[in-house]
Amino acid sequence: MFDISIIAKYSGAFLDGFAITAAVSVMSILGSFIVGLGVMFACVSQSKALNKFGYGYIECFRNIPFIVQVFFVFYGLPELGVFIDPYTTGVLALSVAVGAYCADILRASVQQVDREVIEAAQSFGLERKTIYRKIILPIALRTSIRPIGSVFINLILTTSILSTVTLNELTGTAKIIAAETFRPFEVYFFLLLFYCVLTYALSLIISGIHRKLNRQFLVGE
Repeated sequence: MFDISIIAKYSGAFLDGFAITAAVSVMSILGSFIVGLGVMFACVSQSKALNKFGYGYIECFRNIPFIVQVFFVFYGLPELGVFIDPYTTGVLALSVAVGAYCADILRASVQQVDREVIEAAQSFGLERKTIYRKIILPIALRTSIRPIGSVFINLILTTSILSTVTLNELTGTAKIIAAETFRPFEVYFFLLLFYCVLTYALSLIISGIHRKLNRQFLVGE
């Protein structure tokens, strides 16, 4: 029989796990977006060396399982004398891995910007940096917000893997509670519902941002 009292009894522990999940997610979203922007600029750079680095970065981190990357940082680097705590490991690994997906999406969006728009800006004597900052990036972000939002939703779900490196985020906390109470059905059912509600709420926020950006763009025209 379903026992909801288990969830109520351990609500404090669940809240602590949620706080860690939220902190890791926010920091990783910021980090991955910054990494994505940097790698995207490398991909569209006029430098062949930067181009190779950018595309190589994307292909490399998109083709390595995330759990392998986490294990390398947490268990592998200590062999070289580099010790990183579980929280920092999660933020670092997620930022580096998800940054590759953000970079690829941004690169595609930038390269899809109408050449006539760029040429018109160049005809006014605008510098390359100004054109990117004022024209290309706003258009690229407007068109890429949905796919990037999907990547960020997946990032939040991927934080559950960090329980494998002793980080007691939401999933790690649920595993401990399930082991203590011998009530895995209630614990993991709550966890399932929580992730579902969390990601659905985020998808609604992303849709709202997408509509707002497109509405402003159309008004600007």
